Amino acid sequence: MKPEDIRLFRDTVRHLQRFLGWQAKHDADCCGVTIAQCHTLLEIGKKKELSLVDLSGMLGLDSSTLSRTIDTMVATKLVNRTANPEDRRYVTLSLTDKGQTICDRINQTFDQYYKTVFARIPADKQQQVMESFSLLTRAVIDSEGVSCWMEVTNIDQ
Repeated sequence: MKPEDIRLFRDTVRHLQRFLGWQAKHDADCCGVTIAQCHTLLEIGKKKELSLVDLSGMLGLDSSTLSRTIDTMVATKLVNRTANPEDRRYVTLSLTDKGQTICDRINQTFDQYYKTVFARIPADKQQQVMESFSLLTRAVIDSEGVSCWMEVTNIDQ
């Protein structure tokens, strides 16, 4: 690949990152949560119940950083934190009714947004875009030397 092609690819990815980051912040803000809380709600919402350790692996955060986010979310009644009676170090997280309501609203907002985006892609190219994003994601993860992160997050699902 020519250097100018690499630069164009890099610029395109950067613009996409910037816009999607803005879009995610805007959508999370309008649901009354931070980006970190948004990601946390979505991950717990997918699994219904997660350990703090599993969640930190999925989000790529250390447990102490995530623990502060969870403390706030417990205080605002978005997340339930339950210690295992046999091993108090093992904490299980689940969404409260309020947390589930916000998670559902975030999902609806993002689903509608990406439905609109996808509709702008010609129907005969939509599967190609999905495959290309999967390939790009795998390549980025592999080039960072964190291919185990992909296994933890179940990126293929």
